[in-house]
Amino acid sequence: MRLSRVEYREIARWTEHLRPTRQCMKMLKDRFPNHSQSTLLSIFSLEYQKRTKRTISRHHTPDVIESHYQRYLSESKAYPSAPVLLELANEVDLSPALMARIILDRFLQDLEGEMPTKTVLNSMLKEPSLIQDQILAKNIHQCTINDCCYGPLVDCIKHAIGQEHEVLLRDKLKERNLSFLDENQLRAMGYDKTPDIILEVPIAVEGHIVHWIESKASFGDDHSHRTYLNEQFWSYWNRFGPGLVIYWYGFIGELDCQRDRGILLKDCFPTDIATLCHASQQDQPSTQEPE
Repeated sequence: MRLSRVEYREIARWTEHLRPTRQCMKMLKDRFPNHSQSTLLSIFSLEYQKRTKRTISRHHTPDVIESHYQRYLSESKAYPSAPVLLELANEVDLSPALMARIILDRFLQDLEGEMPTKTVLNSMLKEPSLIQDQILAKNIHQCTINDCCYGPLVDCIKHAIGQEHEVLLRDKLKERNLSFLDENQLRAMGYDKTPDIILEVPIAVEGHIVHWIESKASFGDDHSHRTYLNEQFWSYWNRFGPGLVIYWYGFIGELDCQRDRGILLKDCFPTDIATLCHASQQDQPSTQEPE
């Protein structure tokens, strides 16, 4: 789905006062029924992460951490069955998963008399049953499963979705009998930084030559696309030639402005494909050595 920058900004403005909860995502879908849930979630996640980066420092000052912690202790004691931590996170506009991390970190300092290691902290966030205090364990779990932008559950989901779309891309290429090398094969050959797919036989998409394809299971906004261009896409272009980026959940249409320079954007697998040499040549393995 291509959105104009104006359309994107309208959605972004509407997300400014939403919290990263399932209920808020339903409100967003109700407000923009013509856009897919996946696209809206990706846009909200991008905007919420920007918001968090602007405000997270105020939640990490010692006095604020202590205030959050003491309030949690007081309210969880008074209302042991209530989702105290989740409600506190939503009230102060902090990601529930990030609030859970702050409170768990502070709890473990009290318990062990020293700062917990990241390994211990991460393992307890992933598996709250490891936490000795059962009320805190329940609150941590509630925060984790109700946060749609941060936390171990979101990380697992994002990784699985990314893998799913890479498999989808490979399946589409196989359906078209296009010969390619994937990221794992390229790394085994000695490449360190590669796109998801290198085509052994270039193709033309909508009249543009494509040597490589990158799969992004996300929405392409100005900030993320600019970051990807600087950190990935231009280096792929320098090394392998022109390529195609698929933003499966859509992108801002105005960003597709680098076609003549060798970077083409799509929101789905292209249907207008032409191979640039006879199909029999596709069976020949690539002999190019890594630089």
